[in-house]
Amino acid sequence: MKKLILIVFTILLSATTFAQGIDVGIKAGANFATLTDVSDVSTRTGLVLGAFATIKFNDKMAIQGDLLYSQQGAKGDNGLSDLELDYIIFPVVFKYYIVKRLNIQAGPQFGNVISDNDLGDFQSFDVSGVVGIGIDLPLNLRITARYNFGLTDISFVNFYNDVTINTSARNSVFSLTAGFSFL
Repeated sequence: MKKLILIVFTILLSATTFAQGIDVGIKAGANFATLTDVSDVSTRTGLVLGAFATIKFNDKMAIQGDLLYSQQGAKGDNGLSDLELDYIIFPVVFKYYIVKRLNIQAGPQFGNVISDNDLGDFQSFDVSGVVGIGIDLPLNLRITARYNFGLTDISFVNFYNDVTINTSARNSVFSLTAGFSFL
């Protein structure tokens, strides 16, 4: 994980040579998270917040890296326990500007669980794909909607009426954030 982050930051820093502008700021918003392939769960609403840095290559293309705290997991239904997974996530998205301020985004996301509600063993490192849309508003405001789809199986253990169930699952998260750029 440390090597991967070092490689990504090296690429981002070297890309500034060709960049037209650097955009650094903070963002916060809401996550609507659930788990795929798991019955009797519903959406867990949580917080997402952190910082971002964007490097614009020209009027149409940019790359953005975020470092975010993200509340994910799922809410248990019909006697299932809630799964509360709090991550530090690092999405790196390529942004293509359709028109001057409106962009579409896609890229990978890497995450690591920093807190959970001790439901058992599961995969703490997560790799996801990210797709989204964003708009750069006046006054350095940024609005972004993203969908993160898990590529790795987090395989957690759930408790259902005193019975332990091994469950294969992937994160599925819709995020809506507002940000402010300092540069």
